[in-house]
Amino acid sequence: MSCTYCEKESARVQAFKSIWANDINDVFADVANYYDRINNFASLGLLNRIRQQFLSTIEVRPDHKVLDVCAGTNVIGIDLLKKQPDIDVYAVDRSAAMQDVGRNRAKQHGFEINGFICDVHKLPFPDNYFDVVTLQYATRHLRVMDVFSEINRVLKPGGNFYHCDMLRPANKIIEHGYYIYLRASLAFLSWAFRSGSAAVKCQDYFIDAIRMFYSTDELSNLLTELGFADVTGNSVLGGTVAFHKACKV
Repeated sequence: MSCTYCEKESARVQAFKSIWANDINDVFADVANYYDRINNFASLGLLNRIRQQFLSTIEVRPDHKVLDVCAGTNVIGIDLLKKQPDIDVYAVDRSAAMQDVGRNRAKQHGFEINGFICDVHKLPFPDNYFDVVTLQYATRHLRVMDVFSEINRVLKPGGNFYHCDMLRPANKIIEHGYYIYLRASLAFLSWAFRSGSAAVKCQDYFIDAIRMFYSTDELSNLLTELGFADVTGNSVLGGTVAFHKACKV
């Protein structure tokens, strides 16, 4: 495998490794109870529409084993079970607080999701185990190559990986305006929701994490370099968000 993005990944790790190790878990523990609401406000009410667009790309069939990586509050797992109740959904996340919210939410809907608290860079599952893997709104906080390689490992041959995240817009004008909006939005929402010190401390990080992240095309190329096939990437909202689909060979 060539490594077009190794230098970029190394720079991300060097810039953020301390935050990833020491702060991110506290941030998500702080915001867990209002995480979905604050994201809906931040997206100007577009989050549910974007999620439904993403869900429409995910193909699940009865008896599929589905893994939701960085599952957070289990929003995607619940929606997939609504779409196809005869699947087994597994959820992994490093945040026990987020998964507590997600487990309660799944129970309220009458669903059972198999939850695991773990380091998602080392998934606790055997090779070729899942038919579908999803990951959304978390990759910019991760060592991308490590996580995507693990996802490839646990997917069955012919299985599909579906990814959604906030990305770095390829258009420089949109990118500049995006950061201005994010900075103002983060400051206002942290005040409005009375976020704790951990979340407030990381406001600059959330912008820098996107600034050093990938565009839609770059992420498509990275997935291909890591051995996935039939990679597609579709941008929405001017490239600030994108959906990717990739197949395990």
